[in-house]
Amino acid sequence: MTSMMMARAASQEDGFLGEQFKGLSENAQQWQGIVFEDCEFVDCQFSESTFRRCQFIDCRFVRCNLSLLKVPLCQFNGVEFVECKLVGIDWTYATWSRLAFAAPLSFTLCILNDSSFMGLSLDEVTMQACKAHDVDFREGSFNQANFRDTDFSHSLFGRTQLLGADFSQASHYDIDIFNNKIKGAKFSYDQAIRLLHALEIELVD
Repeated sequence: MTSMMMARAASQEDGFLGEQFKGLSENAQQWQGIVFEDCEFVDCQFSESTFRRCQFIDCRFVRCNLSLLKVPLCQFNGVEFVECKLVGIDWTYATWSRLAFAAPLSFTLCILNDSSFMGLSLDEVTMQACKAHDVDFREGSFNQANFRDTDFSHSLFGRTQLLGADFSQASHYDIDIFNNKIKGAKFSYDQAIRLLHALEIELVD
């Protein structure tokens, strides 16, 4: 059965501008080639769905479930997620422009567990007050990122650029100071001790 959103897209030349979608239940659906600009999604369900070659420009998702979402060849620019569940998403399958003038993604109070940003260049990304357990940040660039108050339990950092990133009040990160670029990054005193793990030293009172 064709979803309501797909049917509307077909009737509007595969694009939406300034639309609000509220309370949609579109789990395990597929869409292709749709442009969403300045749209808002509130309390929507997109778990296990696929957006292929879609564009999201200045869009906002609030309290949405997008777990296990697939985003092959999608483009994101200025997209904000607030209180969303985004578990198990491999963001590396999207298409990322190196010419973007604004951070392509912003996450606030979201659950991002078991996701991958490996090798992506997402400088100035916001990931504030989130749960980011078992997330892969290896070989990526997240310079000037806002990681404040986020829990990074079991997440992976390796050859990651974190220049000027803000980890204030962030917790449970394991960042090897010899294997990542962290010059100018901010860390809270009570958590910064984790940065010493790579030194193989013993701390005593």
